Amino acid sequence: MKDSPEYLQKRAFFDSLLTIYGRKPVLEALEDPTLPVHKLHLAESNRSDQIVARIEQLAQQRQIEVAYHDRKQLARISKNGRQDQGVALDLALPSYGSVDTFIDTQLKTCTQPCELLALDGITNPQNLGMIIRSACAGGMDGIILPRKGGAQIDPLVIKASAGTLFRTRLLRCDELAPALQQFRRAGARICGLSSHAGDTLAAFRTDAVTIFVVGNETRGVSASVEQCCSDWVRIPMHNNVESLNVAVTAALISFRQRG
Repeated sequence: MKDSPEYLQKRAFFDSLLTIYGRKPVLEALEDPTLPVHKLHLAESNRSDQIVARIEQLAQQRQIEVAYHDRKQLARISKNGRQDQGVALDLALPSYGSVDTFIDTQLKTCTQPCELLALDGITNPQNLGMIIRSACAGGMDGIILPRKGGAQIDPLVIKASAGTLFRTRLLRCDELAPALQQFRRAGARICGLSSHAGDTLAAFRTDAVTIFVVGNETRGVSASVEQCCSDWVRIPMHNNVESLNVAVTAALISFRQRG
């Protein structure tokens, strides 16, 4: 049954799997004993070099399951056959999951307000990595990252996050607007940023679960996501500056004084 503890536990485990790819990112992950690894995937056609040999050695030392695939199979696993370099790794991260599981198992039983960042069409991998880094350092409770319409987890994002990607709660969904509607039905406030808002970010206070939305680098928040917002705040600007880099905006949200 879909609401049984066994089903929910199994679903939570598979939701927690994050697949990374590329020889250097996979090697660095294997060299970190704190990262829980589920399975290593290698292309049968890989030419043995120092990095691949070291990856296989670490997998053996850590008693990690290794699966060998042809290049097409590996591309389906990595979802980026052009850049996976014949290597992919499944990480079982407790902080990685889905919006559905988070709402079903944590949001409804949450005793204290939490604050999340929702990313609407962030396309630059470096911006995504920097947002993750700021959210982790600033103590945000998580990031909602859609699978469609924006940058996805890749070696550039991992590098820009400076390793904080693996310590940050990432909640995945297919599209952002329906996910935000789910949160609203569960009692969350959805807060967008607008230069015309009456409240400032610094003055904004809430005792409910709150999701702050940051939009695309050029177009801002999409129309469908804008309709989901229940609250609006602004960041005061001086000297005729109209907007900030999205990663800077995310940092201001993450480090603002709460209470």
